[in-house]
Amino acid sequence: MATSAHHAHASRGAGTVVENYVKAIYTLQSRGEDTVTTSALAERLGVTPGSASAMIKKLDGLGIAEHTRYHGVRLTERGESIALAVTRKHRLLELFLAESLGLSWDRVHGEAELLEHVLSDELVALIDEKLGHPTRDPHGDPIPSADGVIEEADTWALEALEVGARGTLVRVSDSDPAMLRYLAERGIAPGDRLEIVDRQPFGGPLSVRFSDSIEAIGGTLARVMRVELHGRARGARSKPPVDEIGP
Repeated sequence: MATSAHHAHASRGAGTVVENYVKAIYTLQSRGEDTVTTSALAERLGVTPGSASAMIKKLDGLGIAEHTRYHGVRLTERGESIALAVTRKHRLLELFLAESLGLSWDRVHGEAELLEHVLSDELVALIDEKLGHPTRDPHGDPIPSADGVIEEADTWALEALEVGARGTLVRVSDSDPAMLRYLAERGIAPGDRLEIVDRQPFGGPLSVRFSDSIEAIGGTLARVMRVELHGRARGARSKPPVDEIGP
């Protein structure tokens, strides 16, 4: 599925705090939520509900978001443009830091968070060209195009898959560096083919075959690993829980 918004220069002048809020709302809306609650936004950003409420009112006044009392907040077209522009910078930076500077995939998110707000449009274009106009960051997250189009593939959480399901790991949340290091130590990365060989009951770990090894993947990690199924037969148990996608 592709979504788009015109966002040339959209984030210019928005400010770091505004961009962080807009990106957080966009991420939460991407989970399928029509509106985002103040408490969910506060938790995502690690701020108090009062601080989040005050910023929501500011975003509403700027025409970046629409707030409905007792229901929540959602981005306007302008807000979505800003979110896509910042997300493009962030994910291109992550890939540049990984491929050109050799930073490990558990470190690039934090560095990109610092740099995305000061990166000029010209430098973004140069990085994009240098990397060959990539479509995915190191964690498998889609990179919005220069004209604001983002391709979201139909994927399932690893946690939702039945024994016998086969697919390709396409995306891992970058929200927890420790989980990324755990996967890296085991040589697991987006693009790897996998098969579910066993499920322990009562929320226990999955046994997952990657190439020649079988790894135990616990529920917390399995929830943030996204898989593109090779066949729907014996695939997913139910609609997959939506993971913490980033940034």
